[in-house]
Amino acid sequence: MRKVLFDLDVLRSFVTGMELGSFAKAADRLGRSTSAISAQLKKLEEQAGTPIFRKAGRGLALTEAGETMLAYARRLLDLNDEAATAIHGVDLEGWVRLGLQEDFGETLLPEVLGRFARAHPKVRIEARVVRNAELIERVTSGKIDLALAWSDGFRTAHTDRIAEVPMRWVGPAHGAIHWHADGGEPLPLASLEAPCLLRTIATKVLDHADIGWRISFVSPSLGGLWAATAAGLGLTVRTPLGLPDKVRLLAAGEAGLPPLPKLDLVLHRAEAEANPATERLASIMLQAVRQTVDATPQARVFVDAPNYEPVTA
Repeated sequence: MRKVLFDLDVLRSFVTGMELGSFAKAADRLGRSTSAISAQLKKLEEQAGTPIFRKAGRGLALTEAGETMLAYARRLLDLNDEAATAIHGVDLEGWVRLGLQEDFGETLLPEVLGRFARAHPKVRIEARVVRNAELIERVTSGKIDLALAWSDGFRTAHTDRIAEVPMRWVGPAHGAIHWHADGGEPLPLASLEAPCLLRTIATKVLDHADIGWRISFVSPSLGGLWAATAAGLGLTVRTPLGLPDKVRLLAAGEAGLPPLPKLDLVLHRAEAEANPATERLASIMLQAVRQTVDATPQARVFVDAPNYEPVTA
C-alpha cells in the first residue's frame, strides 16, 4: 500500500478554516486566495482517499473521516511547530514563573510543561496551581510572570482575553439528583472557600431565579469539592474543563436549575514585553488552551488573542 505524506501547508489551511468557521477567513488569515485554499482541500480529500466534507444546508460539515482528519491534523501541526520551536530555541535559558487556576492543574499543566521541557531543556520553570485571587496578587506583585485565570472583570496592567467557556451545574456521575427547583427545599450547594468567583455568580443566578440555596459543603481545594459533589453532598458550579469521571455536567434545565453565563479565560502578564523564555511558554500554553477549548461545546477561543497562531520560529 502506498504511504501517504500529508502536506503540512494543506493541513494548516484545513485546520485554520475549521477554527475560524470559514475558509474565506482562512484564506485571508494565511495570505492565500480562496481558490488556492479550495485546491488544497481538494488535494487533502484526494490524499485521504475518502470524503472529509459533506453538504450541510448551504455550507459544509465534516464527515466522520473529516473529524478524524481534523484531530490528526492538529496533532501533526503541533508536533511540527514544537520541532521548529525546539530547533530555534535550543539555547534558550532562564527562569519562568507560571501560575494556573486549579481547573488546569491536572489537565493542562502536565502537557504544557512536557512540551516546553522537550523544546527548552535549559529553562527552569516554577509552577503554582492556586486560586484566582492569589494568581492576580502574585502577578501584580511580580512574584509570577504568567497567570492563566478566570476573569472577574479585574484587569491587571497586561491582561489578554483568551477564551470564553460556559459555566455548568455539576452533580454526581452516579445516582439521581434528589432535588428539584419546584420541591420547596433550598438547593444544597457545594463550594470552594470564599472568595470564589463561580460561587458568587451561581448564587446571584439562583437569587435572580428566586430559587433558595444553602451552602452544604465548603472545601479549600478543588479535589475536596469533587469528592463532596460525587458523594451527593451538594451540587456545584464549574466549567466543562478538567472535570473528573466521578462527576457529570447536568443537562440544560435538569432539576429545574437556571442557565448559567459564560466565563472569560484570561492570561495575566507581569510585564508587557517578557523575556524570550516567558514568551515561549506563553505560546505553548495558549496552543494547549486552544486545543482544550476547541473540544468543549459552546466554548470558543478568541482568534485575535496574542500568540494564538502556532509557534513556527
